[in-house]
Amino acid sequence: MKKTLFPLLAALLLASCGTKTAEQTETATETTAQEIVSSDVAYVQVDAVLAQCDLYKNEGVALQAKTEKAQKGWAQREQSLQAEAAQLQEKYEKGLITTRDAQAQQESIQKRIASYQTNAQKEAQALDEENYVFTNRAQDLLQRAVQEINADKKYKLIINASALIDADTTLNITSTVLAKVNELYANDQKAAKK
Repeated sequence: MKKTLFPLLAALLLASCGTKTAEQTETATETTAQEIVSSDVAYVQVDAVLAQCDLYKNEGVALQAKTEKAQKGWAQREQSLQAEAAQLQEKYEKGLITTRDAQAQQESIQKRIASYQTNAQKEAQALDEENYVFTNRAQDLLQRAVQEINADKKYKLIINASALIDADTTLNITSTVLAKVNELYANDQKAAKK
C-alpha cells in the first residue's frame, strides 16, 4: 500500500506545481500583452517601398538596365571568341592552315580572351560598386524615413512585413513610409543641385 501511495502523492504534487506554473505563465503573458497595444506596433513592406520609390524609378531602373546590357555584352563577346577558337580548330583539323599559323592565331585569340576577361572584371567591379552604393542609399532613405515617422516614439515596434505570417492591415504603414522616402529623396536631389 505504501509503495503505491507514495508515487500517487508525488504525481499529485507535481501536477499541482505544474498547474501553478502554467497559471503564473498565463498571467505574466497577459500582463505583457496588455502593456503593448496594437497602436504601438506597425509593419512596413520594405520590398514594396524600395520597388516603388522615386529613387528606384529614377536611378535603379537605369542601373539595372546598365547591368543587364553589360552582362549581354560579356556573353556575346565570350560566344564570339569561342566561335573564333572553334573555327580555328576546324581549319587546323581540315589541314587548311599550317601548324605555325594555327599556333600564332591561337596565341592571338588567347591574348584577346585575357584582355576581355580583364576588362570584364573591371566593368563588373564598377557595376558592383554602383549597385552597392545604390543599395546603401536606398537603405539610408528607408531608415531615415522610419526614424522621422517614429520621431514621436508613437511605435514601440516597427517590423519588416517579410517576416510576418499574419497581421491586421491597419498596422501597415508602407504607404506612409513610401511617401516619406520619396520626400527625403526629393530633398536630397534639391540639395545635390545646389
